Amino acid sequence: MVLRAPWKAPNCTLAPVQFPKVRFLLSVAGVDQFPAEPGREVAFAGRSNAGKSSALNAIVQRNALARTSKTPGRTKLLNFFELEPGRRLIDLPGYGYAEAHATERVQWTALIEALPARENLVGLFLIVDIRRGITPQDEQLVEWAAAAGWQVHVLLTKSDKLNQRERAAALKAAQEQLGESMSAQLFSAEDKTGVQAAQAKLLAMLKI
Repeated sequence: MVLRAPWKAPNCTLAPVQFPKVRFLLSVAGVDQFPAEPGREVAFAGRSNAGKSSALNAIVQRNALARTSKTPGRTKLLNFFELEPGRRLIDLPGYGYAEAHATERVQWTALIEALPARENLVGLFLIVDIRRGITPQDEQLVEWAAAAGWQVHVLLTKSDKLNQRERAAALKAAQEQLGESMSAQLFSAEDKTGVQAAQAKLLAMLKI
């Protein structure tokens, strides 16, 4: 039997995998469980149901590295992922989820408030649903991250849900809300808008 090579459309090339060694590292429920600090880290945060897990998966080109769900608030721990030795991502619990138990919110708050003490945490990717825009809660997180000395980059997710004019207006509004040292971009895990730009920003933050 002779096997033929898979058919490929003319001029079709497979996108190179930017982070071939990415892997889940551990979930953290307490400050004492944080991994050793050498290297650099970038945190991913955003409101529940803003598309944070989908964005993370799209950037690292994995279908299910970060668990996605139609139920808001599924991420209840701090999840660490390793891109390569000494380079990590931290997936933070989504905020603004009304049904989260009070004890869970206390646990999340204690974990997140401990993060600025990690000297190797250098950046924050803030995930914002483009249809909502940057909310007061998002602004509080941006101010907190800026006070910690982190770089801040906003992903306006689900941009495929808006037309071109609406996308441009949302991006302009976000940029006007952010400080001069912060940045924002359009993003869609569905049609891959902005994936390469987000990868480039992440690489720069981590100095890979």
